[in-house]
Amino acid sequence: MISEVTKPTVSDIFSAKKEIFYKIPKYQREYTWSTNEWNALFKDICENEKGYFLGSYICVVRNDESKLTQGKISFELIDGQQRFATLTILLATLYAKLAEQKNAMSDEDRLSFVELKKMLAVNTGRDRYEQRLVLQEQNSNNQDYSYILSDVGIILPKREKPANLGNRRIGKAYRYFGKLIDDEVVDLKSKDSELSTIEALLQIVGKVESAALVGIAVKTNKDAYMLFESLNHRGIPLSAIDLIKNSLIAMAENVGNAENAYEQWKQILFAVGADDYSTQERFFRQYYNAFREELNRPFAEQCEKSSYYFGYLATRTTLLDIYEKMIKNDYQKLLNDLWEKSKKYSIIVGNSEEEFEFGDALLDLSRISGAPSYILLLYLLSEQIRLELSNADITQIISLLITFFVRRNLTDIPNTRKLTQLFIDLVSGIQELRGSSIVSFVEDKLKSISAADSIFEEKLRGPVYDENPEATRFILCKFEEEHQTKETYSNLWRKENKKYVWTIEHIFPKGDKIPKCWVDMIAAGDEKLAEAHKEKYAHTIGNLTLTGYNQNLSNLSFDSKKNRKSKDGKEVGYRNGLHLNRDVVDKDQWTIEHISERTDSLVKIFLEMYSW
Repeated sequence: MISEVTKPTVSDIFSAKKEIFYKIPKYQREYTWSTNEWNALFKDICENEKGYFLGSYICVVRNDESKLTQGKISFELIDGQQRFATLTILLATLYAKLAEQKNAMSDEDRLSFVELKKMLAVNTGRDRYEQRLVLQEQNSNNQDYSYILSDVGIILPKREKPANLGNRRIGKAYRYFGKLIDDEVVDLKSKDSELSTIEALLQIVGKVESAALVGIAVKTNKDAYMLFESLNHRGIPLSAIDLIKNSLIAMAENVGNAENAYEQWKQILFAVGADDYSTQERFFRQYYNAFREELNRPFAEQCEKSSYYFGYLATRTTLLDIYEKMIKNDYQKLLNDLWEKSKKYSIIVGNSEEEFEFGDALLDLSRISGAPSYILLLYLLSEQIRLELSNADITQIISLLITFFVRRNLTDIPNTRKLTQLFIDLVSGIQELRGSSIVSFVEDKLKSISAADSIFEEKLRGPVYDENPEATRFILCKFEEEHQTKETYSNLWRKENKKYVWTIEHIFPKGDKIPKCWVDMIAAGDEKLAEAHKEKYAHTIGNLTLTGYNQNLSNLSFDSKKNRKSKDGKEVGYRNGLHLNRDVVDKDQWTIEHISERTDSLVKIFLEMYSW
């Protein structure tokens, strides 16, 4: 079944020395990664040592065996296409940034610059450079990708710019990586004043090129899918948490205390979420990051270069090393402290049997993806008495965090990679403060680093659903909740089979094929104009609402959506009683003007709801 298993680096995969080509089959899904995945990939590469492991991929060899020996290799990607596409877009963005500095390059820099181009394209003769990776055709993925490569001078001849490129994911990924790279260059130069922009960019290139994957090559599609199914249905290897537990129990066993240590360990995991590994791992990282100053303080004299004996920062890759050191130092003290802190963490994640006046606020913070701030909250709840914080103070701080994360998630300011350090800095900054002074300090710090109102408004007016559907759903639900009464109450957060019952509904449909009734209404029968309107307006806030019957409305006409009823006569269309639909149900048609007017109205409301 398996032809070859390798552990290549990114530079091996896209080797400048070989004519290696990769193609994503037409039947594969379109490119779907967005800001969360882009951030995670870039953060993992930049924050870890060279050679960081990025995952695996499966491909089918499409050459005759004879061609393999000639250096011409063609693969069809069966698994890993999202990661491959993202890595090459990142490399293309780095190439574009380096191209801006071309005149200041040394000969050695130029060599690296040329090698980067060769990783993304193969010179096939007669001044033609062909892209190594061919994406799927859905949603203009390959057309957009080819244009970007040609626009920055990686492939020839020059491609024509596709219409609406900026509204699709390939174009957005390219722009987004540009911003991430700029931020990283600034960060690298702040740490080394002698570092040039070119050197900083090449440092990032080096990190990307050295990242490793496990590649599995097979001879047929049948083999690929059998392997894919096998890998996804077998047990997973030991996690970092499993290994930490094993180290801890082994240390306890040396003094005859293994059974007690194991029971205490189980209580800790139960407190933070017994069946949720991601929450458990996050707790262990955030515990260290919140209390790293006091955990390391006793060992200050033993550190020559750093004041952090156990480690500077707990990340996924440093977590095991940090905890193994702490376990060797004093496993019982660590275990006892983890138990105390896990009880506080259980309050934050809604796993405590106790009720607190800030419980609803914590729930909203979770819904808006505010988990990075749990570093701060874990510290505040653990030190609440010493810091002279009332429950009302805690509630106010959580409210500030919700405002911060609404604005952050819609603007991406500050960048995700900076959030951990932000909340560590907040912990450091409140050490000598007490009570309401802490609240003021947190507010001032969050406000200073948050996006300006003008940027927040610009994002609210843009394609908010496409850029962050979770944050969009959150603000729509919170707006609706403010207008609910006992008579009109609906639980907008209810789930069935782990999916929300109430979901975002696009009034003007967002699907690939715009129904004729909508083409006629929105663009007077002009299909091209309707498509352009869809790209620009479908995902804007003025075209969005909430419904519990989204799948039943879909591409129906506006009138059918508005007046839809269930078999028992219940209103399930836009007359479902939601305040959010009040300015929709009185319309006889839905036009671009209506979308724009409703956008203006909702943007004004959300600017007020999430103002400082």
